[in-house]
Amino acid sequence: MQIVLFEDEKHINFEPLIYYRPVYELVCGANTLREKIERAYPGLKVVLHCRKYLEELLKSQNPSNEVNNFSDVEVLFINGRVVAPENLSEIISSTLTEDKVFKSNGTVVSARVSGDRLTNILNKNILTAEDFDGIPSEEVELTCAEYLWDLVYLNGEELKKDIASLSGKNNVEGTNLEEVNYPGVNFIKPEKVFISENVEIKPGVVLDASKDPIYLDKDVVIYPNAVIEGPVYIGESSKVKSCATIYENVSVGKGCKVGGEVEDSIIMPYSNKQHSGFLGHSYLGSWINIGADTNCSDLQNNYSTINVQVNGRHIDTGRQFVGLMMGDHSKTAINTMFNTGTVVGFSCNVFGEGFPPKYISSFGWGGNSSVREYKFAKAIETAKAVFKRRNKIFSEEDENIFSTIFNLTKEDRKQRGY
Repeated sequence: MQIVLFEDEKHINFEPLIYYRPVYELVCGANTLREKIERAYPGLKVVLHCRKYLEELLKSQNPSNEVNNFSDVEVLFINGRVVAPENLSEIISSTLTEDKVFKSNGTVVSARVSGDRLTNILNKNILTAEDFDGIPSEEVELTCAEYLWDLVYLNGEELKKDIASLSGKNNVEGTNLEEVNYPGVNFIKPEKVFISENVEIKPGVVLDASKDPIYLDKDVVIYPNAVIEGPVYIGESSKVKSCATIYENVSVGKGCKVGGEVEDSIIMPYSNKQHSGFLGHSYLGSWINIGADTNCSDLQNNYSTINVQVNGRHIDTGRQFVGLMMGDHSKTAINTMFNTGTVVGFSCNVFGEGFPPKYISSFGWGGNSSVREYKFAKAIETAKAVFKRRNKIFSEEDENIFSTIFNLTKEDRKQRGY
């Protein structure tokens, strides 16, 4: 039986990060939501169901996966918002012989579907509960993320689970790390520090795994006097700059540069926040650059819960700590200041004195005094330059995605007078 990952109508709650990827490609812990599901069903073919405009980009990024094409006469659908536990395959078996829907707190988290029922589902962008009407249902207990900040708050526990899965593959560990491999580095609880291939750690670094583990993926460089407190995952080829302070519950993706003070945050691949400044309880997409001394507030002075604007609605998060949610390809100037619960869209350029608005639509250009539309040709030119710096090719699929997102978000900019 094929596993098909799908998006439901709540994918839009994860804006602006979902403009550039399906919801199951979001990171929580050291892995994406998709990778957690794949780990639960080893050996089974996983098909990726996505919105049509993402199809070609997803195909180019995942040549070994079918995209929007499931050929089996029986399929096990799994909601891409599921934060899969290790025993997911015990909760939802891949050997079901009859059609069944699995729900958790009213959300369809999975469904075994066969025969003619599949025909109506194949060509849909997103799936809803109505697509599974008439199929017997069963209630199960699974965690399904509702908003981006849910992934931030789940990140610490997911880091511990994912690092446990990774730690048996590529790591050097033991009580003699300081003397043999990394002189001048202070390891606290070295048996919980996992180091992959070709990792460089400069003298003066403190790796504190006294509470929870730290995983440094291959080709990582940690510069002198940085302090890292687990649980933390630093992705392949990323750099942690001198005197950086990385507190607990931080995930850093592949090819990033990180400095300053960071806590309780997720940074997707190929983004830079390498200078001084604070980032907390935040979620950053890919290809972002945070200017020097940019600071992000994640706690209000009156200690009240934080409201965040999502898809045109103001949502009370119920949380005291929520920082910055920033879409892919966005940039900030030096000394930028973000208020609690700020959302910055896809391909924005934020600059100027004072606090910018708490919501900046995709392709916004400006800050506190005014925001206008970022010229599309200039946005493409910048993206190509950023890709070239990383020895990446800005493909036709990438440019088409930019164009689609520009048009998808045009009405939002118009309503805001950009």
